[in-house]
Amino acid sequence: MIALHDLLLVGHEASVVNAPVCRDGATVLDRAAFRARVSTLVTLMQTQAARRYALCIDDPFDFACALFALFACGKEPVIPANATPGYLADLADAYDAVLTDADLPHGVRDADADATRARDISYKIDPQAPLTLYTSGSSGTPKPIRKTLAQFNAEVHTLERQWGALLGDATLLASVPHHHIYGLLFRVLWPLAAGRAFDRAMSIEPLHLQTQVEQCGATVVVSTPAQLSRWPALPGFAALTPAPRAFFSSGGPLALEAAQEYAAAYGAAPLEIYGSTETGGIAWRRQDQTDAWQPVTGIEVRRDEDGALNVRSPHLDHTGWHRTDDKIAFDADGRFRLQGRLDRVLKLDGKRVSLPELEARLALHPYVAQAAIVPLEGASRDRVGAVVALTEAGSEALRDEGRVLLAQSLRRHLAEYFDVVVLPRHWRFRLTLPFDSRGKLPVAAVAAAFEPRTDGVEVLAVARSADTLHYELRVPPTLVHFAGHFPGLPILPGVVQVHWAMRLAAEQLPAVRALVSVDRLKFMAPVPPGAVLNLTLAHDAARGRVQFAYRLSGHECASGVLVYREPA
Repeated sequence: MIALHDLLLVGHEASVVNAPVCRDGATVLDRAAFRARVSTLVTLMQTQAARRYALCIDDPFDFACALFALFACGKEPVIPANATPGYLADLADAYDAVLTDADLPHGVRDADADATRARDISYKIDPQAPLTLYTSGSSGTPKPIRKTLAQFNAEVHTLERQWGALLGDATLLASVPHHHIYGLLFRVLWPLAAGRAFDRAMSIEPLHLQTQVEQCGATVVVSTPAQLSRWPALPGFAALTPAPRAFFSSGGPLALEAAQEYAAAYGAAPLEIYGSTETGGIAWRRQDQTDAWQPVTGIEVRRDEDGALNVRSPHLDHTGWHRTDDKIAFDADGRFRLQGRLDRVLKLDGKRVSLPELEARLALHPYVAQAAIVPLEGASRDRVGAVVALTEAGSEALRDEGRVLLAQSLRRHLAEYFDVVVLPRHWRFRLTLPFDSRGKLPVAAVAAAFEPRTDGVEVLAVARSADTLHYELRVPPTLVHFAGHFPGLPILPGVVQVHWAMRLAAEQLPAVRALVSVDRLKFMAPVPPGAVLNLTLAHDAARGRVQFAYRLSGHECASGVLVYREPA
């Protein structure tokens, strides 16, 4: 191991200069190549006035060279969580210049390094050199996490003590980017300090992994729960030869079923790492052994009265206790189990996202009056749903374009600021959000928008135009009313359609509860299970009636008039 701040000091020993850094196909770029490329970048950056650089470089070797060139120049790297235009615009005050793959000189990217010249390159780096990463805070805005190189150095040495013997001379293969702390540590900084190579290419799927394994020999795979859970179903999963020495996972819990598939194929479940950008790594587990988390060597943990996990770690910038927003419970062996969040930050497909931030961004769209985001349960993968109260313009867009196109417009808006994997996959549009009598917005009430109502119908969207309400409804295939109506050809009973129209009208017009009659009732076409219906409710207050009409695939299938008596 070498200290990260000593990576650019002259090392005359062949083992130091020749230590592998990066595998690029059949080529191995060693530390001499690394230093030579860093030196070229230092020469470039020293001529520029910018002091803080947003590093938006996707190539891991180029990223590492640029990162240490900035350290060597005494300049400050800033690592945004993503490089979408809207997100970078939000962080405009945090950096002076953006550095992308395209900004690197051709020679730095492609020319072979001059190893002889690299032996004479020596740059002293301040161990306290700052590095800022961004993560999603619970306040709804990107949260800067400013750390020092010394903190990262402490952590990579901890990782080496914990798992160095297991990894040995293995090459690090990764399916994670290096713009978040997990990928930065495991894919770039730990290999650099330990003298192990990391592969320049992303590891996409098992057949691609096999090609990398054949080139590298001994390997370790650094991935996420989302990726690891998909690989067992793909060709070649259980046939990687030689088998990787370990699979690492972080960014969220790995499903037990997936952990068991790896244990069956490779003799051990993946090593799951639990931590955060603020704290670094906190604990680990292998689910073929236990579902509880074991603190990493040198990390102390305790539980607050409200269940919050507290951490004391050499990877922090202070020696005191750091309170997290994760709720835990200890077992008899001093390990702990996670019991959810105390704030509203989630990890979706390994990406950390603030639900208030998503809501705040949605509310900036001219179609959105208010928005609420809620995690949805019961799915095979993490997901969130958005319940949106529409503006007049939004209601008009819903009527003219439909729910699907409206949702696509809002997703495109969010994609300017967020990684696509964290965007809501399910949308409900409402006249208002379901606030309670205290003005609170209960999570259960928001989540209920994604379930069928007590009367059986699922309301996907609702909009208003003058005295008319426009609904988009889904008919659940499991609706009890299909039983016996009719065997072999289930259709929605007409009485249920009338009932739904009455209930929905009464929610907006309480006077409809005093129903006198249903006039001009017609049923023109059958409604099958799973159908998506458009319902209009046109209110004629002067005559005390609501005309309803159901349409399916553009054709009217039922209509009638609800006649009510105004209260005396």
